[in-house]
Amino acid sequence: MKTVNPYLVFDGNCEEAFNFYKNVFGGDFQFLGRFSDMPEADCKDMPEESMNKIMHVSLPISKETILMGSDANPNMGAVSTGNNVSLSLSTESKEEADTIFNSLSKDGKVTMPMQDTFWGSYFGMLEDKYGFIWMVGYDTIEH
Repeated sequence: MKTVNPYLVFDGNCEEAFNFYKNVFGGDFQFLGRFSDMPEADCKDMPEESMNKIMHVSLPISKETILMGSDANPNMGAVSTGNNVSLSLSTESKEEADTIFNSLSKDGKVTMPMQDTFWGSYFGMLEDKYGFIWMVGYDTIEH
């Protein structure tokens, strides 16, 4: 396994927050994508006012840690304490990602099955049986 990173979900002010964190920690965004960058099929039900919001941003804050975040996808429900922080797990292979994902999701709830994504990751999301949200991925391309 490579890393476990915090993933923060915001209610519309992700860009503001990450510019603040960038000033605090220094460095540059490794990736910044907006909902409008998604393939049309994936954002067809997205409200127009959400299209410029942050779909994903990553800010390296040390050699080992990347602070990640996004604005809440309005189609996924409201942000509240308890669902505004997730653990993002980066693995060394697709096989490792599948093994960990399947183990964590036992008696939990899969919210996005493991799949190849348009941003170049093999990725899935789940809520474990204890209510914690996990994002499991293997980067198939370097960002």
